[in-house]
Amino acid sequence: MEAENPGNRTYGLGRRGLIAAAAGLVASVAAGGEAVAAAPRRDGHGGDLPVQMRGSWVATVANIDWPVKKGLTAAEQKAGLIARLDEAKARNLNTVIFQARPTADAMWPSKYEPWSEWLSGVQGQDPGWDPLGFAVREAHRRGLELHAWFNPYRVRNDADASKLIPSHPAKLHPEWIVPYGGKIYYNPGIPEVRRFVQDCMLDAVRKYDIDAVHFDDYFYPYPVAGQEFADDETYAQYGAGFPDKASWRRNNIDLLILELGRRIKKIKPRVQFGVSPFAVWRNKATDPIGSDTTAGAQTYDSLFADTRKWVKEGWLDYIAPQVYWNIGFAAADYAKLVPWWNDVCAGTGVNLYIGEALYKVGTAGQPPAWFDPAELSRHLTFCKDYPEVKGNIYFSAKQLPLDPLGAVSRLVADHYQQPARPPRC
Repeated sequence: MEAENPGNRTYGLGRRGLIAAAAGLVASVAAGGEAVAAAPRRDGHGGDLPVQMRGSWVATVANIDWPVKKGLTAAEQKAGLIARLDEAKARNLNTVIFQARPTADAMWPSKYEPWSEWLSGVQGQDPGWDPLGFAVREAHRRGLELHAWFNPYRVRNDADASKLIPSHPAKLHPEWIVPYGGKIYYNPGIPEVRRFVQDCMLDAVRKYDIDAVHFDDYFYPYPVAGQEFADDETYAQYGAGFPDKASWRRNNIDLLILELGRRIKKIKPRVQFGVSPFAVWRNKATDPIGSDTTAGAQTYDSLFADTRKWVKEGWLDYIAPQVYWNIGFAAADYAKLVPWWNDVCAGTGVNLYIGEALYKVGTAGQPPAWFDPAELSRHLTFCKDYPEVKGNIYFSAKQLPLDPLGAVSRLVADHYQQPARPPRC
């Protein structure tokens, strides 16, 4: 989803997920003695409004959307965040997806991980305020939902572990990390790592009145030509019983999704769990039930994320595939992927939202369709024919005030003239 993406970029426990967990599908799930605390929902809208997801991603990694640069004062950071919320409200959006854990760090005072370097420019430096707590309060004051967005395994956007502060968990546990593709990742195959990253995210669930926990498309890293993710020793230690490493890796990510979702619901049943994956699960040429696409990346094979399974098993409240291509794009046609996901979600109770590439509008090097200000509006018109599609989410927030080619204004005029309530799961 973010700039480096090479591809363009109630949870099923009330449904089949609970049945699966109760049947012991994954024996390692154990939430511990976590207290349940459910807060009343406050969406600020009347019950007579239409129900439709209208979301915007606010990326903090690399200062993509907020804060606009490192080292701003607390007052400047607050003003910038308020501007992002007000921009969403002004366009009749109803949900902001705020990146709270971009690179194994925190946009809140976490007891597990250091303050994010994207705030002050120095990892671990207290910014003097609580961005996530502020974002939740200010979003709710405006009638917006606040979905807290976490990246589970990325540790650094470069390969320099020396830049981690001495108290960083990755510094204290160097055996947990794998350098790959010029970046550093936690190893998803280590059970202690899986539990730790869940604990980091659940700290925010306990502390704040967030409306959802949200992942994007990063699980195992996107493949880099000529490089292998170095987890042979981990596979040798934990991979017994699996036919191959790929199956074992997929199980590691399955466990992350199933365990985290169950733990979220035990702490706060009303908090949703959603994932926004790369939109191609598998190409039809790879798997007959895959989409009619020829994409170079496939989540099942490239990221070891069986996103279709998570929906079919009811392990999520919502899925928001990043359908970041135009109608008619040969390798991955928007008009083929949306119907495919509609069919996947039918009958599951998992809400389907479509991720939209607002960042491509008017951008040099994109296909001609992205220079038509009506392209995104056509997407929403197309989605109306697919009943499982409950709304759309836009990447990214900084594009709202820029309004490239007038595309945002066109969206509002054609589809968002009145407010809407976000769906509940």
